Amino acid sequence: MNDLVRQHTALSDTDLEWLHLLVSEWQLLSDLSFADLVLWVPTRDGTRYVSVAQMRPNTGPTSYQDDMVGHLVPRGRRPLLDAALDEGRIVREGDPEWREEVPVRVESIPVRREGRVLGVIARNTNLLTVRTPSRLELTYLQSASDLAQMIAAGAFPFPGQQVDMDASPRVGDGLVRLDADGVVQYASPNGLSAYHRLGLASDLVGQHLGQITAELAPSRGPVDEALVKMASGYAPREFEVECAGGVIQLRAIPLKPKGVRIGSLVLLRDVTELRRRERELITKDATIREIHHRVKNNLQTVAALLRLQARRMDSPQGREALNEAVRRVGSIAIVHETLSQNLDERVEFDDIADRVIAMVAEISPGKVTCRRTGRFGILDAEVATPLSMVLTEVLQNALEHAFSVAESGTVEVSAVRGGSPAEGRLLITVQDDGCGLPEGFDPQKAGNLGLQIVRTLVEGELGGTFGMVPAPERGTQVVLDLPVRNEK
Repeated sequence: MNDLVRQHTALSDTDLEWLHLLVSEWQLLSDLSFADLVLWVPTRDGTRYVSVAQMRPNTGPTSYQDDMVGHLVPRGRRPLLDAALDEGRIVREGDPEWREEVPVRVESIPVRREGRVLGVIARNTNLLTVRTPSRLELTYLQSASDLAQMIAAGAFPFPGQQVDMDASPRVGDGLVRLDADGVVQYASPNGLSAYHRLGLASDLVGQHLGQITAELAPSRGPVDEALVKMASGYAPREFEVECAGGVIQLRAIPLKPKGVRIGSLVLLRDVTELRRRERELITKDATIREIHHRVKNNLQTVAALLRLQARRMDSPQGREALNEAVRRVGSIAIVHETLSQNLDERVEFDDIADRVIAMVAEISPGKVTCRRTGRFGILDAEVATPLSMVLTEVLQNALEHAFSVAESGTVEVSAVRGGSPAEGRLLITVQDDGCGLPEGFDPQKAGNLGLQIVRTLVEGELGGTFGMVPAPERGTQVVLDLPVRNEK
């Protein structure tokens, strides 16, 4: 709609926002009217109309099998559009049109904003299935007529009341029509069933909806006056009422076809099962986070026990082996700590990488600087956990073997995300400027426990490749190429 309006019309951005607000609400008018709606806006030179939006009803057959958006019609071809635009009134004159042997009643509703007519809504009703209307259908049509008059007067939609139609109640979910005092004139079967779910034992017609709603809602004190007013439809509001029997979502729409409120529409939906599932998901998420928190605590306890055992070891080799185990356990604990703070099983790995680098840097034999460049991004938990261990082993290996006790140097961790949206890749390079690899060294056959862990995790669990080669100038370069799911 933005492109069509800016390309063909002279409407301002504020006018366009009004049209967006109207289109976000007009499913309500379409369903109440049992009719298709097409929004026509005059072109910049005033010689044609362009259709910028279309809506089909959920309550009846469509009048248009084809998409009308983007069509251009010369002025004069559709007299009802001209009359509605020029005179600023709803136009219903004329005989039904025949489209593919289907009679269609056409009406035109001017769209007004601040005294100016921006465009015209063509309301097209398929008359093929017309029969004697029921009480429900008569209530729908009367409500649609009131809304159409409000649109023509610039009183609907309500400014500042942007509605998410996917989350809000719809006409078919349940409808209650109130008079000016808030007394129920008509309640659809679904609307009545929703109130029975709340605990109402009688009929709704003739009752004051606000007072009935406040009485059904649990309260420890006096009647909730705010709830009474909201459910009475004095102002456009959306709210929920919950009691032991269920949860009902309500949306109140004041009807002011001639500037004075004559009543209200209240749309309502039984969302009991939806809220129950949401609570179950919240409980499940909280349980998962608590599990990660406890796993992190247990791993830290294991690390503390290993550290105590290392201090009692007389053998330097045994002490160093236990300290390496402490760092391996610590790297896994960092991942679980991050997962315990998230709502899903994905983590921002850059923070984890920085903490792993800081943890391993504590064993630096000299003045070795460790730094990270690039971005790992968001990774799944099943990737983050083994990758943290791999990073720990590679860094630990570089710091232990690349530099002597008094030697200074640099270890740089570089991460680059790439690949297609469907098959992402993560390229990690760990490069030092130390003494380099021994002559004849083969990383694929080395018996070092750390390298065995790296090979097993990278190739077996992560499905990637691992390589260790001399750096271009000095030192050693470790390259990890991993398949990862790209961020959304």
